[in-house]
Amino acid sequence: MSFEVIIPFLKPIEHLLVSRTVSEIMVNPDGSVWMEEEGRIELISEIRFEEGALLTSLEVIANRFGKKLDADSPILNLRLPDGSRMAALIPPVVSPQPLVTIRKFTSRGFTIDDLIERRMLTADQGQQLTDAVHRGDNLLISGGTGTGKTTLTNVIAGFIPDGDRILILEDVAELYIRKQHVISAEAQLDTHKSQIGFADLLKAALRHRPDRIIVGEIRGPEARVFLDALNTGHRGSLSTIHANSAADALRRLAHLAMRGSGGVPLHDVTEECRRSIDLIAHVANQDGWRHVTEIRASHEFTDGMR
Repeated sequence: MSFEVIIPFLKPIEHLLVSRTVSEIMVNPDGSVWMEEEGRIELISEIRFEEGALLTSLEVIANRFGKKLDADSPILNLRLPDGSRMAALIPPVVSPQPLVTIRKFTSRGFTIDDLIERRMLTADQGQQLTDAVHRGDNLLISGGTGTGKTTLTNVIAGFIPDGDRILILEDVAELYIRKQHVISAEAQLDTHKSQIGFADLLKAALRHRPDRIIVGEIRGPEARVFLDALNTGHRGSLSTIHANSAADALRRLAHLAMRGSGGVPLHDVTEECRRSIDLIAHVANQDGWRHVTEIRASHEFTDGMR
C-alpha cells in the first residue's frame, strides 16, 4: 500500500500504515493509539503524538486533499491514493485531542475462494450470492461497522457480467471493483467547494445509463432515490446498510426511504422495499470472526419483519 502522501505527517504510526496485516488504525482523543490486526483490536501503548502535533498534521493533510478542517468544519472524511479511508474529528467536537481512524483495505484482492477459506461464508452461500449477481437480483448487504460488508460487496461484484456498465456511488470511496466499465462518483460534503449530497449525486448519476448501480452505503434520504431507481428498471443493484439482522435491514431501508416519500404510510414503503430488494445477506463480527450469518429473500418477511 502507498501512504507516502501522509506518512511525513503521521510518523509515530508509520509502521502501522505500511504493515500488510494491520487493517485499521485508531487514535483516540485521549492520545491512545489502537490497531486492528486479523480481527483483533489492541492498544499500542508505546505510541504517542506530541501535544498539538496530530491536529496540525490533520489540517495540512486536509488542505492537500482540498478539504476544509477547522473549528467551524471539524469533520474530515477522505480517500487516500491507495483507496484506504481516513476519518477525523477535531475539537470542539471531541476533546482534548483529535479522533482519527484509518481503514486500510488489506482484503482488496480477495476472491470468493479466499472468503470461503477464511470462513467468511460457506461454499453454498458463495454460490447463492454469485448466482444472484449473475441473475441480476437486487442485493442488500447488512451488518454492523467493521463486519466485512465492503469486502463481501467487492468480491461478489466481481461476478457482474463484463459487458455491464457499473456505476458506483459512495460518500467516501471504498469499493474497488475490477471490471472494464466502471464509473465511480463521490459525494462532496466537506470540501471548500459546493456541497453535493448523496441523494443529488444519485439523481444525477442515473442519467448516465448504468446497467448496475452499486451504492456504498445507504444511510439517509438517498434511500428514496435508490428505491425509485430499482422500480424503474435498474436491476442487479448492490448496496450496504447498517443493521442488526436481515429483517432489520429491510426495516431500516423502509424508515430511511420514508423521509422522502411524501407522507406515504410506512406499511406501503415497507412493501415497496420487499418488492425492490430480492436478497439480503447479513454479516457479523463475532470475536474477530467476520462471517455471513444469514441470507434471506425479502419475500420471506411478513409485515412484522420476522
